[in-house]
Amino acid sequence: MKKVLKAVLCLALVAAFVASFAGCAKMNYVTNGTIKAIHEVKSGAWENNGAAEGEGGEEGGAAADEAVIDALTPGTYGGVEFNDLNAVAAYYKEAYDYTKTLTAQYKNAEGGTETFYKFLGEDNLELESILVDGKENATINKLVPGIMGGLFSKQINGLPPAKNRNPELDKDDEGQDFRTSYITGDDLLAANVADNGDGTITITMQPKLTEMSVPGKDAQGHVFSTLGDIGPTVSSISVVSFAQGDYKDNIKVTYKGGTAVVKIDTKTKEIVEAEYTEMAYVAVTHVNIAIIKDKSASLTIKYWQKFPCSAEYMKETKGVTPA
Repeated sequence: MKKVLKAVLCLALVAAFVASFAGCAKMNYVTNGTIKAIHEVKSGAWENNGAAEGEGGEEGGAAADEAVIDALTPGTYGGVEFNDLNAVAAYYKEAYDYTKTLTAQYKNAEGGTETFYKFLGEDNLELESILVDGKENATINKLVPGIMGGLFSKQINGLPPAKNRNPELDKDDEGQDFRTSYITGDDLLAANVADNGDGTITITMQPKLTEMSVPGKDAQGHVFSTLGDIGPTVSSISVVSFAQGDYKDNIKVTYKGGTAVVKIDTKTKEIVEAEYTEMAYVAVTHVNIAIIKDKSASLTIKYWQKFPCSAEYMKETKGVTPA
């Protein structure tokens, strides 16, 4: 039964974290699913679910910030000089800002025409290294695909960070405009440039580690569409509380090791391909969920966005097709 309770705990936490990406509109689904799972434990429905603890691990992952890409070799690439990280960030900003001035006409689900960014991308999310009290659980790993299928809604969006594929609506609640990049050389832990020999260059960047990143406000948020503060979202689930402290004390999200790989046409300075791989390490301590008391859990979220968006992805997500 102890193993089963741990499975329910992590099920609830994972659902909450995925819902943070999917949006607060699905919170009722998370709450109802958690309560249902707890009732199943009480009734014995999970008794033969095959739960088995695996090897333990460090909760939330190590906090060290290490480069996962090669360092910049100063030089000229595609006719552009890059001597330091400031030059890389400045060129990326120029390409980002120009690319987000480009728009195109698309048809929505109702058949109407709307103006969106010309350069739209697809996304996906994976959950990795799910631990409860520092250990893996086979049942949890099996449940993850179902959890994600019910909570994560694939989206079509502009270059990250972005709040909307409509340029006029691409700003946060405070009015910060995401049609321009706020990246600086100080945001980067590492970066490099490659000449593709076809009039394009590829810039690869790794932003510095950031805790509780907010889009447009910090190193990670200048490159990725990060979560912001997920604490209030998790704590808003009625069955969640904490044995000591509150969500500010017990919920930690560390962003590190993510990369952005961006291909740029040096003649036009338009971004023509891009892939953003964001890594978030989530740790929760002293959590109570109904009958489950004072437990800890951690997981790794891998969220990527790929540009341009494929025709197949547009068809799958519906509502956005070229006019």
